[in-house]
Amino acid sequence: MPDNDLLLIGDIGGTKTDVLIVSVQAGPARPLARARLKSAGYPDLKTLLNEFLATAGLPVTHACLAVAGPVINGHAHLTNLPWEVDGAALRAELAFASVDILNDLAAIAHAIPVLQATDLKTLNAGRATDTGTKAVIAPGTGLGEAFLVWDGERYRPQPSEGGHTDFAPPTAALAGLVPFLQRRYDHVSYELVCSGIGIPHLYEFFRDQDPAREAADFAATLAASTDHTPLIIGAALHPDTPCPLCRAAVDAFLTILAAEAANLALKVFAMGGVYIAGGIPPRLLPLLDEKRFVNAFCAKGRFAKLLARIPVHMVMNPDATLMGTATYGWARMRQDL
Repeated sequence: MPDNDLLLIGDIGGTKTDVLIVSVQAGPARPLARARLKSAGYPDLKTLLNEFLATAGLPVTHACLAVAGPVINGHAHLTNLPWEVDGAALRAELAFASVDILNDLAAIAHAIPVLQATDLKTLNAGRATDTGTKAVIAPGTGLGEAFLVWDGERYRPQPSEGGHTDFAPPTAALAGLVPFLQRRYDHVSYELVCSGIGIPHLYEFFRDQDPAREAADFAATLAASTDHTPLIIGAALHPDTPCPLCRAAVDAFLTILAAEAANLALKVFAMGGVYIAGGIPPRLLPLLDEKRFVNAFCAKGRFAKLLARIPVHMVMNPDATLMGTATYGWARMRQDL
């Protein structure tokens, strides 16, 4: 593969889409063109990509795209966006030599082996085994999960839709969440409480227990907005007068995240470590009590000591998905996968 071959990479999410054109030599850190676009502003992915490529004006012939949804035989229906994505159809429509589609959490998993220490914040040092399975959990718009298994030569990422499994409240204080959400949904999953979608649900759960606690001005701000999550996070992080209901929602989110990270670690026996990615966790670092988080992670009865051995890292590099997408895309171009 010539070093000057260009690769179109994308992180296609329910809220935003990041698209880059990268060279083999420079990588995602130094893209030749880059744009962040609102996904809902386009009827489909083809229209979005054609607009970006026309603006960039670069001779791209290969693409690798990470999408927020399950991928089967190069085809995906995005979980939180009404788009159908088909790699073969895009290849023909764009007249590219190749178009690869992979799950966005699989893309993050491809980045895990190439992340540097500066890309991570360690929450629990643990004692990783050299070739142990690694788990990835990522709250963004939705809740993504994946894992990596050692095949004797390298780590092989595997996607998962574990974020859509049945939610189990980790504490007595959160026991009412299930009946609260069952009044609206026929299935209460972890994504409904541990994601950008879920944070407003947590806020409403605490508000409805005592409606008088909600400040009138903040209620008006929420009513005027279509996206409550950044408002709730911002109010929880307010340095002088944090919103008590917002803090309660964020604290519950972190407790649930720790519990579900541990669930995933137990299911895949992640002795190589757990990696918490996604856009939300790094924003909540000022409110994260590391000891409390690790205690919630280890709160699995007889398996507490085992979980205490598992390293837990937060992925701080916001471009981890793009790094993994590029890694996978170049390997595909070399026919190395």
